[in-house]
Amino acid sequence: WVLHNKISYPSLSRFIAAELTRGYFLEHNEAKYTERRERVYTCMRIPKELEKLMIFGFFLCVDAFLYVFTLLPLRVLLAVLRLLTLPCCGFSGSRLLQPAQVCDVLKGLILVLCFSMMHYVDYSMMYHLIRGQSVIKLYLIYNMLEVADRLFSSFGQDILDALYWTATEPKERKRDSIGVIPHFIMAVFYVFLHAILIMVQASTLNVAFNSHNKSLLTIMMSNNFVEIKGSVFKKFEKNNLFQMSNSDIKERFTSYVLLLIVCLRNMEQFAWNPDHLWVLFPDVLMVVLSEVAVDIIKHAFITKFNDITADVYSEYRASLAFDLVSSRQKNACTDYSDSVARRMGFIPLPLAVLLIRVVMSSVKVQGALSYTCVFLFYLGLVSLKVLNSIVLLGKSCVYVKRANMEDKLFERPSTVDKTSAKPCSPPSSSSSSSSSVTTQPIPRTDLFPSPSHCRLPCCSKEEGEAQAASELKHRTPKEDLLEIDRFTICGNRID
Repeated sequence: WVLHNKISYPSLSRFIAAELTRGYFLEHNEAKYTERRERVYTCMRIPKELEKLMIFGFFLCVDAFLYVFTLLPLRVLLAVLRLLTLPCCGFSGSRLLQPAQVCDVLKGLILVLCFSMMHYVDYSMMYHLIRGQSVIKLYLIYNMLEVADRLFSSFGQDILDALYWTATEPKERKRDSIGVIPHFIMAVFYVFLHAILIMVQASTLNVAFNSHNKSLLTIMMSNNFVEIKGSVFKKFEKNNLFQMSNSDIKERFTSYVLLLIVCLRNMEQFAWNPDHLWVLFPDVLMVVLSEVAVDIIKHAFITKFNDITADVYSEYRASLAFDLVSSRQKNACTDYSDSVARRMGFIPLPLAVLLIRVVMSSVKVQGALSYTCVFLFYLGLVSLKVLNSIVLLGKSCVYVKRANMEDKLFERPSTVDKTSAKPCSPPSSSSSSSSSVTTQPIPRTDLFPSPSHCRLPCCSKEEGEAQAASELKHRTPKEDLLEIDRFTICGNRID
């Protein structure tokens, strides 16, 4: 009987008492909860780190874009003066112009031809043609234009690179190209068609701004949030996230230029009345804030779902800074604007052609005073470009030093296989490591080794394969980021 009393039978009161008084200890699973807290802190750090990368990348695009309006005309003028003074000064060397000067002249010719062709495109007629369409049709058109813009950018840089290489390829090498003129014609038509595509984008955005109920603008802004659904639930590696970050930088800069074009066209229609600018300001602010909010939400959840830390954006920023600093090296192999185009998919030529066309049609220049104002405005753009370049170069040197990537700046690039070029190349002198990063490139003679060098035992195929395997094995993820441009891994499947 005593034992029977000591046994506690379940009852409703006992169950309620147990539910009210039971306890647990979170420290028994300390690692799990610490990880969850770190994820929260990472999401809180994402906006700050992402905007640092976005701001740095934005000014990189500004620098490449201003280069087309400021320094490129001066460089083309210097190249033309060199051609005109050759009969007087005498011809020495194997080239009439340096490769960089040839590329500058080609860019200048493309800009002039495309600008003259754009005069035959009526912006007003295109605006009214788009305005007569229904809202749903315009929404579909805008989405199709965004896809077409990405496709044009991916293929357009290849067209321009093919033109530059065909025009500057050494004569000693066997050429397997179709010629400079066909490549030039393809480049002109590409820039012209891409400029028209961006014009249609700007016209569609202008129609959305001028619609009475703002329904089209609301639908277009909601399209940005649809982008979150298509991104955050996919698997992302660091390289894929780097590619997407560069794409976001390019899209943000392009949207700002489109907003500038829309404001210019609207201000022209209202006789440059300053009061109308305040009417446009809420819509412009809504577009800008929606772009920023979508980028922050998208990157925050992508880093959360894929266990990527916020420090990865510092690595991305260091990679972009490395591109900038390396383009100022003595042995630079590409122009900085082309480097930005390959990395981010931002090609400034079509956008520059459209902006010149819109400004020339919106602003009437008549009289000596107007031309004086234009000249002063050009000097202001040059000053802004120089100041922006100096600040970016200083910041880039700081980022490269923090990432311990200084040694890579003085590695000698080679177009041949590393396994055969490294043992056969002469040792670099100490002066190469102390040279300024702002000096001009000099012709390289070690890019094409003689056949006798390649017969040395040190360049054997077996040893080259072993060394290549060793380099691939010890390559770090940070080194891989330097080898990725905007469209390198577009074909990789992301599950």
